[in-house]
Amino acid sequence: MTKNRMEAFSDGVLAIIITIMVLELHAPAEPTWAALRPEAPTFLSYVLSFVYVGIYWSNHHHLLHAARTVSGGVLWANLHLLFWLSLIPFVTGWMGRTLFAPLPVAFYGAVLLMAAVAYLVLALLLIRRDGPDSVVARAAGPDRKGVLSIVCYAAAVPLAFLNPYVSCALYVVVALLWLIPDRQIETRIHE
Repeated sequence: MTKNRMEAFSDGVLAIIITIMVLELHAPAEPTWAALRPEAPTFLSYVLSFVYVGIYWSNHHHLLHAARTVSGGVLWANLHLLFWLSLIPFVTGWMGRTLFAPLPVAFYGAVLLMAAVAYLVLALLLIRRDGPDSVVARAAGPDRKGVLSIVCYAAAVPLAFLNPYVSCALYVVVALLWLIPDRQIETRIHE
């Protein structure tokens, strides 16, 4: 089975996710800086979530570029990933509207944790599909940043009930970690 339809479908879903997130932003009625202040938490949540969706889009693109084919299991694993990513607009809006209250911050981390696990499952199924000596196997593993991300999200969820800002700082750190270009896939594809 070719991967093109799965990639196109995923791109469409991710575009819709970003569109839904931006609809949570509301322009203030007054043309003043003071009128923007109440929207700042929602805007900051949006920026962080936009970065995360962009990171997933980029890594998903590279992962599928390295893969040769997909299977029914890979399609379901991809849907599993898209399910968790589709919850990002909900937790983003909730976190921003509640001024980073503990429960929404914890839920945000739980969604990020589950998306990271789903991405790992997708990568492992693609590796199993293409074989241990395949391009996708060389490009996707070992994934230190992926494991570190999962550990940070798992720590941030309970930490949100002690200090939600520490959890938010962990989410920002993980996003920054992924913004540092990882040439592993690109290098291995061209070997």
